Amino acid sequence: MLLTIFLAVAVCGAVTLLMIAGVAFIQDTRLFSSAPKEAREGLKPREEELFYGARTMGWELMIISAAIILGVGVISIWDGLRSGFAFWQFFLRFVFILTIYKAYDMIFIDWFLLCRFHFFQHYYPEVEPVFHGRKYGFNLKSQLLKLLVIFPAASALAAWICTLV
Repeated sequence: MLLTIFLAVAVCGAVTLLMIAGVAFIQDTRLFSSAPKEAREGLKPREEELFYGARTMGWELMIISAAIILGVGVISIWDGLRSGFAFWQFFLRFVFILTIYKAYDMIFIDWFLLCRFHFFQHYYPEVEPVFHGRKYGFNLKSQLLKLLVIFPAASALAAWICTLV
């Protein structure tokens, strides 16, 4: 269980690193596909780097973040196979990691960073009117769909595949 908690925390840290790399360093609007439509429409492309080497640093951070997320998947599967996990053990591990990630995404990234701390708006002040007065992010329905339907289904599929091995 401790390993599963650690892996969930690692995913949350990697997602935060991914967001910081994209928003603060790379600043390529093509990376913001998950942003609300209204915000994407108001974004102005950034031709100049925030500072010399910012985009290179951002891509390096993004690669590190992707490696951490991939590593979490490999370690969670490898440990489960090594420990002789059954379907339900794999399923609970996967659904726990994804649920912690989604709760973190909804509470910390959407509510705190976006609506309270104005992290995105700091780098893209042109979208401030879109977010002004919001108490929560724009995509609550899609967040809940992932949390309650997609992630459990994906966890069940992954657990089933792992038990076949």
